[in-house]
Amino acid sequence: MSTRALLASPLGFLIGVSLGALGGGGSILAVPVLVFVAGQDPSAATTTSLVVVGVASLIGAYGHWRAGRVRVAQGLMFGFVGIAGSLAGSALNRRLDGDVLLLGFAGLILVAAWRIVVGCPSCTRSGETIAIGRGETSHTTIEARARTMTPARVAKIVTAGTAVGFLTGLFGVGGGFVIVPALALVLEFPMGVAIGTSLLVIAVNAGIALAARTGAGSIDWATTLVFTAAATAGVGAGERIADRLEPELMQRAFASLLVTLALYTGTRALLAIY
Repeated sequence: MSTRALLASPLGFLIGVSLGALGGGGSILAVPVLVFVAGQDPSAATTTSLVVVGVASLIGAYGHWRAGRVRVAQGLMFGFVGIAGSLAGSALNRRLDGDVLLLGFAGLILVAAWRIVVGCPSCTRSGETIAIGRGETSHTTIEARARTMTPARVAKIVTAGTAVGFLTGLFGVGGGFVIVPALALVLEFPMGVAIGTSLLVIAVNAGIALAARTGAGSIDWATTLVFTAAATAGVGAGERIADRLEPELMQRAFASLLVTLALYTGTRALLAIY
């Protein structure tokens, strides 16, 4: 087994702990950790992150589906309209200089940190729990709204789906902080349903982006599979940790960690570029 694959195991477990404790937003840590600790180049790191994001999203979506908070047809529709964006993002990922890619990723990390501070319900587990606890609109009402497809609504779905697909393909992230408000505003889903359905959208986008990279032969499967398996194992430990910590403290600490990580990643990238 390669040195990178051996390093990936404990790193993947720690990312899994962050996913379990914080929710989907924890996966944004994967790329800088793989680059600066495991020594992967940025393109390979974003590919590994896609697998982690896809698996974590499927596991999360299953739990929400059992609770009745996933609208499969609408989620697949939203995901598939992002195919062009996902393929475009993957193509750009292969062409960008690694340090330029990291600089852009640093900016994305800052956006995620800002969203957490202002109360993004899909960025941390505590925010998700609060949003779901606010109650749900009836299933019939939700489906009736979602089927009412005016030209303006279709245009918004295509625009949002393409943008999210592009982010996933380019950076290997889920983009839940974009998908959830889009589902809530465009399809008028209540927040709990928007969160659950967003995980299905993320899994579709990650799968499309990963398929595009498979054809390019750029996947280090040994490292990727070890990292993903370890991350999956770490989720349970993270969930137990979350039960013992104050939600607001976790949110503030995670946002602070992201800002620090963004500054470090951005500085390293800028120094390498100039």
